[in-house]
Amino acid sequence: MIIKELINGIRIKEFAGDDEVIVSGIEADSRKVKPGILFAAIKGTTVDGHDFIKNAIENGASAILCEFVPDEVKPLNCTYVVVAEASDALGIVLDTWYGRPSSRLTLVGITGTNGKTTIATVLYNLFRRLGYKAGLLSTVCNHINDEMLPATHTTPDPVSLHRLLAQMDEAGCEYAFMEVSSHAIDQKRISGLHFKGGIFTNLTRDHLDYHKTVEHYLKTKKTFFDNLPPDAFALTNVDDKSGKVMMQNTAARKLTYSLQTGADFKGKIIESHFEGTELAINGATVHVHFVGRFNACNLLAVFGAATALNIDPEETLIALSALHPVSGRFETIRSPLAYTAIVDYAHTPDALTNVLDSIHEVLSGKGRIITVVGAGGNRDKGKRPLMTKEACRLSDVVVLTSDNPRFEEPEAIIRDMMAGLSEKDTAKTICITDRRQAILAATHLAKKGDVLLVAGKGHEDYQEIKGVKTHFDDREIIRNIFKTQG
Repeated sequence: MIIKELINGIRIKEFAGDDEVIVSGIEADSRKVKPGILFAAIKGTTVDGHDFIKNAIENGASAILCEFVPDEVKPLNCTYVVVAEASDALGIVLDTWYGRPSSRLTLVGITGTNGKTTIATVLYNLFRRLGYKAGLLSTVCNHINDEMLPATHTTPDPVSLHRLLAQMDEAGCEYAFMEVSSHAIDQKRISGLHFKGGIFTNLTRDHLDYHKTVEHYLKTKKTFFDNLPPDAFALTNVDDKSGKVMMQNTAARKLTYSLQTGADFKGKIIESHFEGTELAINGATVHVHFVGRFNACNLLAVFGAATALNIDPEETLIALSALHPVSGRFETIRSPLAYTAIVDYAHTPDALTNVLDSIHEVLSGKGRIITVVGAGGNRDKGKRPLMTKEACRLSDVVVLTSDNPRFEEPEAIIRDMMAGLSEKDTAKTICITDRRQAILAATHLAKKGDVLLVAGKGHEDYQEIKGVKTHFDDREIIRNIFKTQG
């Protein structure tokens, strides 16, 4: 594509070079640049793409999209497109390059602290079950119809994201459902995308290592809804105190869902057990294979989104009754010794509370809860003691262990988690740094009728220590232990 056609949709501060130069591809990683490539110099959280412009030119870049031209590459020996915000411009350029695939897809984004993966995945599974071609972009896995592709981030980098949407479009997908993380919104990774719908789940403390304050975290999420077009829908959880805030400045059609108050999509839990839940949704009753209030809320969001996309409500409920939970989200494994293990991705205080509350609802005081939990390294340290306090408040025994320590010492993370515990809570807490040994110890403590919750990693099949990822799967470890119990 000729560069003047490629950059037609962006605001340019300065242009230098040949506006007829041919661009053969777009990259934001200088190591991937080959002759003919447009290199986008993006300012990241740890590195600045402008530092690699010289490398990109040496690798044969035909053009550079940037916010300034570094002195080291002057005099100019390439075509330069200077803009105010390269990350925002990159999305628009990629949308043009791939022929605006998100405009042809019915693209729905899900944002919030918890529930994004479940809602996006259940929507994808629902539409596939109803016979539609659909794509999924999620923390666990990406899908193009029935093809599975690995996922490395909740929301991919812009180049990968637009490429995946283009592949979905080429594969004939009518719908695409994607998780939209706060990082992706703030870093303009979703720039250039045309959303037909947005869903807000909830907002609690998370990612404060990045956002610094809850207010900034909230404003970032809200930006997604502020930018939705008038022909899109905005579906929000009014049970969450931030739910209405998200709708304040959106031009999209406003819709609400709730388990507690009047809403466009109203739900009520009739009965709950570890095999599933009986729900009333807008007056109709359905049995689903999902457990807990948080999942009931997630399914309400799915029902609301499907209805907003003109799917028959009865067809939606029939399909929902046949679907199963997302991998690593309240995933139950039954022990031969008649207790239940639950693996869940809960890695925030609120998510942990939701899961434990759901377990209590089913147990009704007829068994103990043993919780194994850790906290990720090099992330928000402030939530560590909060998670432990919630685990102690709602569990009979708590085993503190490693999650993904990354570059921190596991023992230091556990000390942070123990900070401020009362004498009573300390008495019910055990610290075992090795996660495998912690899970094993918890299985030895569990008895008939108890529930063992292993929280924090969910679907993850690795543990990250000192920059090295090694295979580690909570579910696999539990199943192997249970084989020895038989």
